[in-house]
Amino acid sequence: MIGDAVRYLRRASGIAIAVATEPLEVLIEIEARWKERRERDRPACPYQAEPDWERRLHEVLGMPWPCPADSEFWALWPAVIGALQAKGVRVGRGAFGGWGDGEPGLVRTVWCLARHLRPADVVETGVARGFSSRFILEALERNGAGHLWSIDRPPLTKPNLYQQIGAAVGNRYHDRWSYIRGSSRRRLPHLLSQLGRIDLFVHDSRHSEYNVRFELDRAWASLRPGGALVVDDIDLNWGFRSFIESFSGHRFLICQAEPLQPDPGRFDGKGLFGIVHKNPAGC
Repeated sequence: MIGDAVRYLRRASGIAIAVATEPLEVLIEIEARWKERRERDRPACPYQAEPDWERRLHEVLGMPWPCPADSEFWALWPAVIGALQAKGVRVGRGAFGGWGDGEPGLVRTVWCLARHLRPADVVETGVARGFSSRFILEALERNGAGHLWSIDRPPLTKPNLYQQIGAAVGNRYHDRWSYIRGSSRRRLPHLLSQLGRIDLFVHDSRHSEYNVRFELDRAWASLRPGGALVVDDIDLNWGFRSFIESFSGHRFLICQAEPLQPDPGRFDGKGLFGIVHKNPAGC
């Protein structure tokens, strides 16, 4: 009982601080939760992961397989994980205030896309510890060009997590990384308007159909022909399915992630993510 009371007081204190310091974000959060209530009674979307999806991705991109950038990824991955663990940071499923860190399958995919597409402008939503951010930035550094724009709103009621945002990135890549604090609903449209065109977009923020469609519809309008969208945790909502059904002539893949720890509540203990490659011939 005492523990419950302490948790309640901490949550109430966090809510009060959020209302006082970020009232607009609180209103956006309330609207999102109200919208998402209608999604709860909907059955799970019957996605089917595509076998051999990594080879298929490289075929779509016109890149050789096996992937020449794969060995680079696996040389860097344990170093990034180990550096955080050496600081006493627990990584994996639920480690970031109930949310998980980037999974190897997803992070390896954005690494390959960043290396192969050689993007000038990359936009991602959702940062947390910054696993995907770190690998995108490292890929851009090896490419010798490109900039990453990351939008993330730290959990409003968990200010203790704020200092962990982008921990995997650390103090690196100041000239290639712009972190924009706030919700995608508040920040994404203005950023895309400023950039005009983007080459790669990664969704890993709020996983609801309401939010996924908001982000993908706007990112798609700014995505150059030949660019790609990556959408994490598509099995949690119908957003990815409704998006790809709205377009034709573009290649998409449904991919099975490789979690740091299996999640018994997910498909085969693993989550799914999706990729859409915009037809180079145009929209």
